[in-house]
Amino acid sequence: MSLAALLLLAASPPMAVIDERDTRREEAPPHGAIGTSTAYRISDAVPQPRAMEFRRRILHRGAAIGEHPIDHDEVYYVLDGEGEVVSDGQRARLTKGMAAYLYKGAVVGIRQVGRKPLSLIISYPNNQR
Repeated sequence: MSLAALLLLAASPPMAVIDERDTRREEAPPHGAIGTSTAYRISDAVPQPRAMEFRRRILHRGAAIGEHPIDHDEVYYVLDGEGEVVSDGQRARLTKGMAAYLYKGAVVGIRQVGRKPLSLIISYPNNQR
């Protein structure tokens, strides 16, 4: 292992424990500001260096993360509610306990459908390393 890699490992804390309540904010969803959402930007509270992003978002009635190209793989995991995910024009319905694995280079998005808000986890690599 190189000296730089050893120094990077030595600089990392053993873990970071984050309470999502400390990261909560009300905001328009990204990529189009379609509707309203509650964002939990959990990984923003994690000290660098970190290699991934981990977020929870609740899309309120009619809200959507607009279609956008991704330059990394990404996962949407549904905690509650119902959504419709799109990737390169292909659409699929997601409900509690389902995940969509989205591939680098695709144009993706997700919208809330149904009566309940759509609560989901979104995770992807951090490209800032």
